[in-house]
Amino acid sequence: MIVHVVMFKLEEEDKKASLVKIKVILEQLPKKIEELISMEVGINFDESQRAYDLSLYSTFKTKEDLKAYAVHPAHLKAVDFIKSVTLESKVVDYVK
Repeated sequence: MIVHVVMFKLEEEDKKASLVKIKVILEQLPKKIEELISMEVGINFDESQRAYDLSLYSTFKTKEDLKAYAVHPAHLKAVDFIKSVTLESKVVDYVK
């Protein structure tokens, strides 16, 4: 199994609304992308300086499925919005 983890730090402007919108958009992806086995989206409550605002934990059967997800039109549409409100992101992909 492949695990894909992403953390996002958002711009301060309209941050709460952006977080909710991102969560809604991402949680719709498993219905649209068959390679995506599961997805968990969490909005952070910790306000420390090193904290990120949102995390995404998703699973796939294979690396090829993760690659298919990465270029799927529904995912790319989500990425477009996320990039428009994000300052930075970090990713980790690993085999479980």
